[in-house]
Amino acid sequence: MSHHQNYDPKLREVIQKFPKAELHCHLDGSLRPDTLFDLAKQNNVNIPYENKNDLMEFLRFEKGESLEVFLKKFDLTLSVLQTPDALERVAYELAEDASAENIKWLEVRYSPILHVNNDMGTVDNLEAVIRGLKKAEMDFGIRGGVIICGMRSISPDISYNLAELAVAYKNRGVVGFDLAGPEENYPAKDHENAFRLVLKNNINITIHAGEAYGPESIHQAVHYCGAHRIGHGTRLTEDGDLLNYINDHRICLEICLTSNVQTGAVQSLKKHPFKYFKDYGLRLCLNTDNRLISNTTLTDELCLAYHTFNLKLKDIKDVLIDGFKSSFMHHRDRVRLIREVSPIMDEMIRDFDKQES
Repeated sequence: MSHHQNYDPKLREVIQKFPKAELHCHLDGSLRPDTLFDLAKQNNVNIPYENKNDLMEFLRFEKGESLEVFLKKFDLTLSVLQTPDALERVAYELAEDASAENIKWLEVRYSPILHVNNDMGTVDNLEAVIRGLKKAEMDFGIRGGVIICGMRSISPDISYNLAELAVAYKNRGVVGFDLAGPEENYPAKDHENAFRLVLKNNINITIHAGEAYGPESIHQAVHYCGAHRIGHGTRLTEDGDLLNYINDHRICLEICLTSNVQTGAVQSLKKHPFKYFKDYGLRLCLNTDNRLISNTTLTDELCLAYHTFNLKLKDIKDVLIDGFKSSFMHHRDRVRLIREVSPIMDEMIRDFDKQES
C-alpha cells in the first residue's frame, strides 16, 4: 500500500526526523518478519511459510477482506508469542524500530490473556513486555508504557481481571487500559465493571470504537466507560452531536489510515474522514496500528496523510503535537516535551521550505 508510492525523499526525511509520539500500536501485530521466523524455530512452532516473501504475501492485504480474515493473521503472530523471552524481545525490537523514526514516546498495547498458552501467566507476560520496553529506554532513550487490552469477545470477568492487573502495575510500566476485538455484538458497556475499577484508580482509558460499528459504539466508550481517547472512531461523522462533544472535550481520535482501509472501516483512503476531522478541529493523532500486519511505519502513515489529503508540513506538526498532548504521560512531562520538540519541528519546516523555494 503506502510504501510503494514515490514520496519526495527530502520530505520523507523531514517527516522521519520529526519527533513523534505513537499511541496506538499493537504488540502482537508489530513483530519483525525475521523475528517471527526465529521465534517459530526456537519454540518449535510450525509456520506454513518458507521465507519472508511468502510470509509477506500471506500478510498482504487483499481489497475487500473481512475483519475476520484480517484478525486471523494475528493467530500466526500470537503462536510465537507464548514465552516471556519472546515477548521481551518483540517489545524491545518494537521500541528500537520506533526510536529509529524518532518516536520519543511509544504506547504499546496488547492483551495479556492472549499469551497464556504455555503455562505463562498474565503477570509473567506483562513483566516481560515491560522489561523489553525498559531495556529499550536504556539503550535508545525512547519512553512510553503498556496499555492493557480487555477483549470485547472474551468474558467481562476476564476484562475485570485484566483491569486488576492494570491497577497493580500502574506507575510500574502500565499507562492505560483499552478494550479491543470485534465491536459488533460485543458492546463496551458489558465491560463496565472493569472500567469502573480502572477509573476509580485514576488510570487512563482508550477504547477501540466506531471502527466496525456505528457512533453508538463511541457513545458507549465515552459515556459508559469513560474513554479519554478513542481508537479509530471513523464512524463519528454519522453523529454530529457526539462529534461536537468529542471535540469540545478534546477526546483524541487515534487514526490508523492503512489499517482502516484494510479492515474495511473506510472504503478507500480518499474517503477516510481524517481530513474532515482535521478541518473540524478535532484532536487527532496518526498511528501504525500494526507495523507487520499493516506493513507500515509511522513515517509511512504521515507521508500517506500528507499526500492523500494535500497537507502541509505544518499540518503534520500539528498532528504530532496533538499526539504528545493526548499521550498518557503526566501533564508536566507533556508540557516539557512539547516545549522541547515544537521549536525543533519549526526549524525543520523552515529549512525544508527554504530548500524548496
